Amino acid sequence: MNSGVERRGISIQQSELMCKRGCGFYGNTVWQGLCSICWHEENPCGKTKQIEDDRALAERLQREEEAAYASSHQGEQTQDTSTSSKTVTHSVPIVKRLFNSAPKTPAMRDAAGSRSSSVSKQTSVERDHVTQHFIDFLKTLPRPAYDIFKRCHAFTENIGHKKVLVCEDFSESVQDFYQNMTEYLHTNLKGSADQTETVMVEVEHYVMGRLYEQLFCPEHTDDKKKDLAIQKRIGTLHWVSIEMLCVPVDEKLPKVSDSVERAITDLIDMDSQRVPKEKLACVTRCSKHILTAVQGSMKAAASADDFLPTLVYIILKANPPRLHSNIQYVTRFCMPSRLMSGEDGYYFTNLCCAVAFIEKLDAQALNMSSEDFERYMTGVASPQRPLGIRASSSQNGFREEPGAGVPSGLRRERRKEERGELETDLIQWKDGQVLTAFGVLEEPPVRTQTSSIFTIDSDNAESDSLPPPLQPQKFAG
Repeated sequence: MNSGVERRGISIQQSELMCKRGCGFYGNTVWQGLCSICWHEENPCGKTKQIEDDRALAERLQREEEAAYASSHQGEQTQDTSTSSKTVTHSVPIVKRLFNSAPKTPAMRDAAGSRSSSVSKQTSVERDHVTQHFIDFLKTLPRPAYDIFKRCHAFTENIGHKKVLVCEDFSESVQDFYQNMTEYLHTNLKGSADQTETVMVEVEHYVMGRLYEQLFCPEHTDDKKKDLAIQKRIGTLHWVSIEMLCVPVDEKLPKVSDSVERAITDLIDMDSQRVPKEKLACVTRCSKHILTAVQGSMKAAASADDFLPTLVYIILKANPPRLHSNIQYVTRFCMPSRLMSGEDGYYFTNLCCAVAFIEKLDAQALNMSSEDFERYMTGVASPQRPLGIRASSSQNGFREEPGAGVPSGLRRERRKEERGELETDLIQWKDGQVLTAFGVLEEPPVRTQTSSIFTIDSDNAESDSLPPPLQPQKFAG
């Protein structure tokens, strides 16, 4: 497994994961090998007007709330009429009412529902949960908490009403908002870097939680098409084995097998998460389970040359849903600092490299002939030990189901061969029985010797020596 020739298709140097401009951050294949900062510097998209619009909207909301607050206090002092007080009440934006500790009335719920009638009930409940979670967090912060919510709410409303045909425009807007919000927190919150990072985590959770349906796998992109392409590609590679990838994992060991199954579960679970940070957390957990499996098999620390082939193997076994869309979603809308450094950024960069390797996997990378590679890819032939074993849940974890990952065409061929063999066996058995019957008929009839049958009433020469039979007797009562 340590042969350099065997690893030539999968091995990757640490320097290849870094930004091509040498800034010290991790690069990304989506950004042509650059980090987020260098990509935006080399590809300016002219978002000045959009940023100005966002700031103008936030300032307008600020003026409206300040005017509403002043009018409400002035109305209490002068005891204005009920008509003027109703006008003031309706002029207060929903942003301020969300921070009110009083419970929402049915009228408020109806008003909020009328503005989002096109959104399903489940989506509305999820958004309300995200909003309430964000508000509960901000209540623990000092004065800037209300301004933080106002800015985030204004941004989500602005993005929610935009109709952009290029998804990169949404990505630029979100990344600009992260940068502006970080600068605002450094200036106004006046806390430590850790506190600022904590607030930004909640800001990302709120913004992306509310915009998930709009920003994940948008209709105007080809994300769905690429999802199906990579899923089909992985399906055709079901026959790739551990030996072909030089994966240093021994699944016969129970602990190693458990770590492999956990890695597969975490990778599949990435699609069920809504926030980029949570999707990244799934990738990180998957990677750590991979390292545990490698260390448990080798009894030594895992290296990069051990980790990347095993990650490729896990992706092939898991075939996670909407893999391309999830990678694009994280790349477009995750906070750049999380992707450019740290273990999350490192593992995510390796995931992108593994997917790129799978898309370009050829016979040379697997050290086999082109003819065998094409036969295996088309399903004409299959190695003796295929990879196509999918995991299904059981009471104590997972069990293997042979043939679950075999393509339907190959399964039909196998069933056809089995039926042909069974029919041949039945014909041969039938012919054998017919020949046996003919052989019996051609033989001369079997003569049986009859033996005399003894009955108790027949004449017997020795019957004289027998005692006389008993006679019934009558006794007087």
